[in-house]
Amino acid sequence: MLASNDGTPAPNGTSNHTNGKSYQRATTSANGMQKSALATNGASKPRMPDTYFGHDREEVTRILIQALSDMGYHTAAESVGRDSGFELESPTVSSFRTAVLDGAWGNAEDLLLGATAPAERTSQAGNGLVLAQGADRNMMRFWIRQQKFLELLEQQKTSQALMVLRTELTPLNQDQAKLHFLSSLVMCDSPDDIKLKAEWDGAYGRSREILLSELSRCISPSVMLPEHRLAVLLHQVKHNQINMCLYHSNARSPSLYADHLCDRRRFPTENIIDIDDHQGEVWQVVFSHDGTKLASCGSEKTVIIWDVPSFKILHTLGEREHRAGVGNVAFSWDDSMIVTCCQDKHARLWDLKTGGLLLDVSPFEEPVSSCVWAPDNRSFLTGSLDKSRSLCQWDLDGEKIFDWANNHRVEDLSLSPDGRWLVAMDDRNHIHVYNFMTRLWEYEIELHCRLTSISISKDSRHLLVNLQKDQAQLFDLVSREPVQYYSGHTGGEYMIRSALGGAAESFVLSGSEDGSINIWHKASAQIVEKLSGHHPRCNSVSWSPTDPCLFASCGDDGKVKIWSNAEGQRIHLEALHQSQESSGAESNGWHGEQPMGAE
Repeated sequence: MLASNDGTPAPNGTSNHTNGKSYQRATTSANGMQKSALATNGASKPRMPDTYFGHDREEVTRILIQALSDMGYHTAAESVGRDSGFELESPTVSSFRTAVLDGAWGNAEDLLLGATAPAERTSQAGNGLVLAQGADRNMMRFWIRQQKFLELLEQQKTSQALMVLRTELTPLNQDQAKLHFLSSLVMCDSPDDIKLKAEWDGAYGRSREILLSELSRCISPSVMLPEHRLAVLLHQVKHNQINMCLYHSNARSPSLYADHLCDRRRFPTENIIDIDDHQGEVWQVVFSHDGTKLASCGSEKTVIIWDVPSFKILHTLGEREHRAGVGNVAFSWDDSMIVTCCQDKHARLWDLKTGGLLLDVSPFEEPVSSCVWAPDNRSFLTGSLDKSRSLCQWDLDGEKIFDWANNHRVEDLSLSPDGRWLVAMDDRNHIHVYNFMTRLWEYEIELHCRLTSISISKDSRHLLVNLQKDQAQLFDLVSREPVQYYSGHTGGEYMIRSALGGAAESFVLSGSEDGSINIWHKASAQIVEKLSGHHPRCNSVSWSPTDPCLFASCGDDGKVKIWSNAEGQRIHLEALHQSQESSGAESNGWHGEQPMGAE
């Protein structure tokens, strides 16, 4: 019912310390009298500075105590507390923690009601809970009582649960929709049914820890440290170092021992393979989710599936079925199937193990322009220039699941990996954003310029939009605002695709009307490389999801080009050699260059 944490043991679940105030440690002298630990042989020991390299010493020490407890070094944590004189938590915080974890809901509320907001804090409030700015005390009480209600239902104490709902939850006037949902749980047949419908794991699962985690976010961090604070700070350090690395090409997490910097020579700037098996323009290239396949399609009516990293042809799809060019393809999430979108007004589903046609979806009066897979891998969505069926969801038998019944054409689609955002690009200058879970329209963005492609980041937060006016923009899907702009490539009258990629998706990659391939650093928008790609036009680019030093491009010259570095060239040649040995073939139809450095 509440947001879950990262699955690691939470310090809010176990603590042997008390947090929020400092004390001066006392020791026992030889004559039985107590003396300050700061006194040694009658002389005053120099006072420790208040800061540690400019950081507040108490904050640093408490974070270290928490981190040591997180890692299981409880004796060390206690030792640091004794030696430093700083406590991790005050007795009030410890009591509140214990009350929540033990299910003592009355005690938990009593401690919470004694809390004060920062503006109300007085010198007498030092032992109480101090709420974070903007925290809602009644909402916190609602969460506590909701847990109490669910646990009573789980124990099948229905009458007591109803009493909590009517006399404790309802008077708080918080979330009416949630109240209606909670009341519906009374009709559940069993505790397991309650857990399933409420997405709640019960009193003996982690639900109390999750509740405590949610409550702790509403308490001032100076009183109750946010969970895993040191780990969060270290993640931020690594993220910032990656953002500052112009040629980030290492998928491994940076070391904490030294500042992070990638070698420019590892960056994929070398055209290691030219593939010219297509007989016409190539409009799109895209890697499979596991990075072991590459699909390309275009004007010649066929879709070619390549093995990676040998880049031998696995399948040629649609030689008989497609009656016009193919503008878009989409791999299923398990990479066992692929949907092809054709200008002949059909969408087709193919088996990638056999290369056979599984399904033909053809109720369209205009070309099918785009397709994406639902997160469940059991259905897919099509975008079409046909206004009567511009955005539809289909099951694997070709039955329509849902029709958004829009009155605008769709030229491109993208669906976030978390299944929340469905974004459709029309044939003019609008982006239409839907909540895929509820199937409801959320909002619209007008860019006053024709759009050429859209794609959503792996973290489901950002939308990359390519524009005809020689610019790409990165939007925050939550705030609905642009966060970065990229320029240097050229647009045109046709579809030019861009993509996010590289290690930690640190780069924006785009084709261009002038045939070049442009790579920008995502965070800074600095141009990293401008490569001579295709002639006259580079239509599409795709970065391998598993290899940060490998991407593909295609263009009107009928070629698919593979880009990597010296190591990528070596891996490809080894894979090709092994493939040829196993099949007895001498060539796969591609024209590669000599290994870099070879004569």
